[in-house]
Amino acid sequence: MSSPACFTTTIDLSLKEKLKDDLLGQGFILSDAPYACFSAKKQGISCNLYLSGKLTVQGKGKEEFIRYYLEPEILNNLSYSHPEVGMDMSARIGLDEAGKGDFFGPLCIAGFYAKEGDVNDLLKLGVRDSKRMTDSAVIALSGKLKAKYAYKVLRLLPETYNRLYSKFHNLNRMLAWAHTTVLEELSTKTECKKAILDQFADEKLVLSFLEQKKLTIDLTQRHRGEEDPVVAAASILARAAFLEGLAELGERFQVELPKGASSLVITAGKKILAKHGPDILPSLCKTHFKTTQEVLNA
Repeated sequence: MSSPACFTTTIDLSLKEKLKDDLLGQGFILSDAPYACFSAKKQGISCNLYLSGKLTVQGKGKEEFIRYYLEPEILNNLSYSHPEVGMDMSARIGLDEAGKGDFFGPLCIAGFYAKEGDVNDLLKLGVRDSKRMTDSAVIALSGKLKAKYAYKVLRLLPETYNRLYSKFHNLNRMLAWAHTTVLEELSTKTECKKAILDQFADEKLVLSFLEQKKLTIDLTQRHRGEEDPVVAAASILARAAFLEGLAELGERFQVELPKGASSLVITAGKKILAKHGPDILPSLCKTHFKTTQEVLNA
C-alpha cells in the first residue's frame, strides 16, 4: 500500500490518557513538544498528539502501528489501511477456521453474522485478527461476541476429523464442505445472503460445494480475509473453539497437548505414545499429518 510518509488524523482528546498509557506500554519514550500534548518515539516510529487533537505518525513502522494498534484501539475504523472495508457497513457473514495446522486438537470452522452498521461496534470491542491476540484475550472476546451476535461454530474433534478426512482424502475439500455447512446454517438462520471467506484454496472449490447445496450466496473469497472485521470476529470464535477443544482433550486424557506441529509437538507425541500406546493417537491428533510418522518412529 502506497501512502504519504506522515499519517495525519484527528482524535478525541478524551483518549489522550489511554493513548499515552498504551504508547508507554509499547516502549515509546514520551517528551514535550511545541503546541503538543506530547511527542512519542521509539525505534522506527514517532508520533505527536497536538493540543488541537491532531495526531501525526511517521517512520518505517507506521503501517503496522496504524493497522494493528491505532485503528482498532483509537480510531475505531479501518479507513486508512483498508478503505474498502472501512466503508462497508453492510450486513454480512464472515467465515474462518482454526486448528488446520495443529497436529493435536480439533479443526474448528466459525461463521459470524454482523448486521448493517455493526462493524464499528466490533472495532470498539477490540475485534481483530485472532493471530494478533493472546489466547486468553481470544477466549474472553469470544464470550462477548457469542453473547451479542448470531454465529455458528463447527468443531471437528480428532476422531470426527480423521473419519471425515478418510472420506474426502483432501484437506481443502473437507474445509470447503465445512465452510459451506456453517454458511448454510447461519444464512438460513439470519436470512443473510452475503458472505466473505478467508480464502484457503481455489475459489471454484467452495463455489462447487455451494452449488451442491443449492445455496445462492454473494460470496467473496480473499486472502488475508481477517482484515475484514466480520471475518476477524469469525477467526476469534474459531480460535477460541480450538483452544477450548485442545484443553478439553488434554484434561480428558490427562496429557499435555501443545499447539502447532513443531519439534515440541513431536516430543510430546512420543511421550504420549510411550504412556498410552498408538491406539490413543486418532483421539488426539490429525493422523494424516506427517508428524504422525515422526511420532511413531520413536
